[in-house]
Amino acid sequence: MAKIVLDVSMSLDGFTTGPNVRAAEPMGDGGERLHEWMAGTNAVDATARDAINDNVGATLMGRHTFDLGLVNWGGTPWPGVPSFVVTHRTREDLTGDNGGVFAFDDNLESAAARAKQAAGDKHVLVMGADIAGQLLKAGLLDEVHLHLIPILLGDGTPLFRGEQGNLIPDGTPVTGTATHLRFRPSPK
Repeated sequence: MAKIVLDVSMSLDGFTTGPNVRAAEPMGDGGERLHEWMAGTNAVDATARDAINDNVGATLMGRHTFDLGLVNWGGTPWPGVPSFVVTHRTREDLTGDNGGVFAFDDNLESAAARAKQAAGDKHVLVMGADIAGQLLKAGLLDEVHLHLIPILLGDGTPLFRGEQGNLIPDGTPVTGTATHLRFRPSPK
């Protein structure tokens, strides 16, 4: 059965984007540095990157992430993989240029259930700090895969803004150019 997994890169000072997120810089000023580990040749980083790509069966995101990402992705973030957008501004489903479909839902639980069904035996990958916090609060987040990047952004989008909870380490941290950590949210 599919798991809902947050797989996110974060700076040492706790930000998942740089400051000033906008259409011209969807990761904020300097935020693209958070993803440089994915393009490198370090074997540890490559293994972590491949684990993401090999296991994504669907994505779940908020409307802000959709609005910022659509132009850059040219369709869904992974070609052909269905994406579910949680928003109060729903619209007709949208088929991206790469064959993936964006489905819009105004209910978090419903969107999560639809994404899990679409993912089959693979993961539902969560995109965006806000939706991740909502899933954590609702008890719907199964795993957190954190890629800790040795940079300081100084400002940006914090992960789990204002949410409280416990994360249980799951597995052994491994380090390449990023430190890759895995956690399971503790039941409330």
